[in-house]
Amino acid sequence: MNYSVEALTAELVPQAAKLEAECFSSPWSEESLMRETENGNSHFLAAVSGGELLGYIGVQEIVGEAYITNVAVFGKYRRCGIGRALLKNACDGAKMRKCEFITLEVRESNKNAIALYESEGFEKVGVRKNFYSFPTENGIIYTKYFQYQETVKNEDSCD
Repeated sequence: MNYSVEALTAELVPQAAKLEAECFSSPWSEESLMRETENGNSHFLAAVSGGELLGYIGVQEIVGEAYITNVAVFGKYRRCGIGRALLKNACDGAKMRKCEFITLEVRESNKNAIALYESEGFEKVGVRKNFYSFPTENGIIYTKYFQYQETVKNEDSCD
């Protein structure tokens, strides 16, 4: 399947709102998603093929910390590598913008998502009790830390 990963645009927001309603018990509204396309601290990416949204990921960055708000792929496109591509692009972008880490919460029953996050180097760092509703469920916090190489100038002298 040919698709590209690009910025979520205003034209794609109605499709993203439809995807939200398909995937989440408390979906973001079209208006909320539209605001994120205009928010300088947000980096929402879309997987697109022929103008059709296949999936998207939302990331908000504040003072060097990146938070994944949502990852969603339409059911008919799951298990095709789209979620992984979106996740990798989001991580690459956060790292490029010098974030120290990227983090998210996931329902503890979402074994497929958990397997994806762990395979991409995310580590379980905590639990938020009863974080989700409809149904009530714990949220597992996963974080991926970025390591930066600092260049150290060697100024040894032989006085």
